[in-house]
Amino acid sequence: MAITKEKKQELIGSFSRGDQDTGSPEVQIALLTARINDLTGHFKTHSKDHASRRGLLMMVSKRSGLLKYLRLHDRKKYLEVLSRLGIRK
Repeated sequence: MAITKEKKQELIGSFSRGDQDTGSPEVQIALLTARINDLTGHFKTHSKDHASRRGLLMMVSKRSGLLKYLRLHDRKKYLEVLSRLGIRK
């Protein structure tokens, strides 16, 4: 259910600003999106898992806040992240 270490490293590598960058908003948004997509598939079979649904809503809220920050501070990066991840706004 969780994203694999290889998938996580691949996302960090493709969205990072530098070699040791793991905390930039772009990387955080990419990792949250991967986890959100994974949990969305989980709810297709486990529709009554309300504890995980709460975690999903918290992740969506956190991602929304990061996207808002990125939109206000670097519009070009914001649009690039949206298009690369396929997020609707």
